[in-house]
Amino acid sequence: MTIKELLERYASGQRDFGDLNLTESNLSRVVLSHANLSHAILSIANLSGADLVGTNLSYARMNVARLSGANLEGANLEGAILNVANMIRAKFDRASLDRASLVRAEMIRSSLIAASLIEADLSTADMRESCLDQVIASSANFSETDLRSSSIIGGDLSGANLTGSDLSKSNLTGSDLSRCEMRHAQLRRANLSGVNLRGANLRWADLSGANLRWADLSKAKLSGANLIGADLSHSSLLETSFVHADLTQANLVRADWEGADLSGATLTGAKMFGVSRFHLRTQGMACEWVDISPNSDHSQVCRFTPENFQKFFNQTPPIVQIAIDRPIDCEANLALAKIYQAIAQENSEAIEPPSIEADYRRTILRFRVETDDRLFPMLFAAILPFADARATHQAMSQTIRLIQSKSNELLGVKEANQAAKLSVSLLQTLRRIAPLQQKIQPILSHFNVDFLNAPTQTSLRNSSDLRLQIYGNPRFGKRFLDAMELDTIPALLRTKGEPIVPTARETLDFVQGFYSLDQLMS
Repeated sequence: MTIKELLERYASGQRDFGDLNLTESNLSRVVLSHANLSHAILSIANLSGADLVGTNLSYARMNVARLSGANLEGANLEGAILNVANMIRAKFDRASLDRASLVRAEMIRSSLIAASLIEADLSTADMRESCLDQVIASSANFSETDLRSSSIIGGDLSGANLTGSDLSKSNLTGSDLSRCEMRHAQLRRANLSGVNLRGANLRWADLSGANLRWADLSKAKLSGANLIGADLSHSSLLETSFVHADLTQANLVRADWEGADLSGATLTGAKMFGVSRFHLRTQGMACEWVDISPNSDHSQVCRFTPENFQKFFNQTPPIVQIAIDRPIDCEANLALAKIYQAIAQENSEAIEPPSIEADYRRTILRFRVETDDRLFPMLFAAILPFADARATHQAMSQTIRLIQSKSNELLGVKEANQAAKLSVSLLQTLRRIAPLQQKIQPILSHFNVDFLNAPTQTSLRNSSDLRLQIYGNPRFGKRFLDAMELDTIPALLRTKGEPIVPTARETLDFVQGFYSLDQLMS
């Protein structure tokens, strides 16, 4: 069929031209929208500027074809072969290119908005400055593809192969790149904010200067990666591998990297305000100093020696623990939930939901906090629902005053001054949240729960894994004895006893971890 016959039949209303052979034909600027060209042979054909909107080109052979400026919006190119084709500035918005082959295709400034590229092969293609927003390209092959300065906002590239691809200065905001193969990928100054890179393989990738704010890199592999100056603030880095990665001057503010492997990594100059340092692997890590100032302005810099380096990077999570000498039941659980909710509404920084461990005899509430200086305020709020609240608060005040009064006797001058400042700060904090006790009284009046009246033991564990018991009710652990006949109980067991409170030495040993960072600052 000649081109003239094709266009005449199309003009007369015919649309089915399947299996047509138009090799090397000149179809520049033709209108064949919504035509059926399935399995057609269009190799080396000139289709530049053609109107192919909604056209069926599934399994068409279009090697080395020229489609520059062509409009293929909504077209079906499933299984089509477009190797080495020229598609500069072509439009493929909402088109289907599933399992299509576009090896070494020229697609500079092409538009593939909301297109489907599932399992498509775009290896070594030139897609500079192209737009792939909302593209669906799961399991596609982009190996060694040039995607510099492209836009892939909100795209789905899960499981795709991007080995050796160049995404420098590209915008991938909010895209799904989970489980992607991205070894040796170039991502310099790329915008990866909010991107899902969970489980991705980024070994030896170049992410220098990249924006990874709020990204999920949990269990990702970044061994040998270049992250110099990268912004990883607020990102999830749980169990991420940074073995021999370079994180020099990276922004890690508020990042969560518990369980991360930093063996052999470089971290000098990193910004680390609000970063928990729990369960990290740091063997062979190089780090001369980090910036822990709230505004990342170098106002608080920690410098390291081999000794304090290990202490800084091997913390344990600070924990507030309340042991209750009763098993929790549904009513008690509801009462606690309502009270803690009311406290959070009044002061969102005062309480966090606890983990609950219970057996037939006792209940353990554990409250995890980010930093040591949050331990006392958290305990103050956490104990409020219980009858032991007042006694515990008194023990807390006594403990804090011990820090101030005994530090001069038991510590050096510098440490004593730091301890005194800490005690004043803690007392001010407790006074600020003290009105919470009145706020929960109306809620407590609605519940008559024995659980809240049970004896308690309260303790703190700091980031240096030191434990300090703040208060222990003398009746704790004796409720079964209370149920026995009094004349069968030895006099020693029936005595009221004294509450358990810490000594000055125990208290000062515990709180030294609170200000140990100050000793590293310059």
